[in-house]
Formats: sequence, C-alpha cells, structure tokens
Amino acid sequence: MDTNQDPTLASSDIQARQQWMYTLSHADIADLLPFETRLKAEPYQLIRPPEIGMAMVRGRMGATGEAFNLGEMTVTRCVVQTDEACIGYSYIAGRDKKHAELAALVDAHLQGTRHRSWLCQVIALLDARRLSRQAGEARRHDSTRVDFFTLVRGENDVA
Repeated sequence: MDTNQDPTLASSDIQARQQWMYTLSHADIADLLPFETRLKAEPYQLIRPPEIGMAMVRGRMGATGEAFNLGEMTVTRCVVQTDEACIGYSYIAGRDKKHAELAALVDAHLQGTRHRSWLCQVIALLDARRLSRQAGEARRHDSTRVDFFTLVRGENDVA
C-alpha cells in the first residue's frame, strides 16, 4: 500500500495509513521496543538511515488567521525498504534514532502481506496506550482546573 507507487489508492486506504502514522509518531519508544526483534527478523535495508534535523513549526493567529513561523523543532526521520519492496517512512519529534527506525519498519510491514496481523498486534496496542496516556493527562489537568463564574451584585429589579 505504498502511496508513491499507486496513485489510484482509495481515500480510505490513505486515511488508514495516516491514522497509523499518527499513532507511530505519538508512540513512546518503550512501547515499540517489545516488537523490535520481530520487526527486524525479516531482512530490510535502510534507504535513508535515521538522521536528526530541524523542521519549521508554523502557527496561525486564532487558528484561522495568516500563517507565521513559530520556530524550529528537532525531528528524526528514517526510510526503510523490506524484501517485499514495501517502503516505510517515519518522522519523529525529538532525537531518537531507534524510535524513527522502528516506526519506519512498522510502516513498511503494515504495507506488506501480513497487514492485518501488524495492525491488530502493534497499532491497536500503541493506540490504546496513547489514549490511556491522554486520559491520564486530562485527569491530571482537570484536578487543577479553575471554573470562573460571575455573581450578580445588588438586588434584582422586580416590578
């Protein structure tokens, strides 16, 4: 399911890949490490070895206004190719080369013949852990939430 090879891919395939790429980019390296041996069991080659670089982060005033450059952030990218000729990509925020390589390997395997197996065993687990972390952060933030309200001063005018 390499989008570079087949321009006629269905939008549902593209959306599915976007979803698993999102999950991989937000996964913790600790969540990917248990799959490392299985991911590297099949031969693959590094087309672009993990490398660290910078990316410009852009923002919009009020989320709808004109775009502006907010600043730069560090990213690590990697491109791999499996023996099935599936090409996997990854861009990871930060400086973790191993994370970028493992994420690219998962992307490549997800485009191969055992797509369903990788989707159920890896992506489903990573997505569940990401959602659990988000829920924990939301609970932690809610504990410090301050609700403001306005009191009406004086008497209400009644006729």
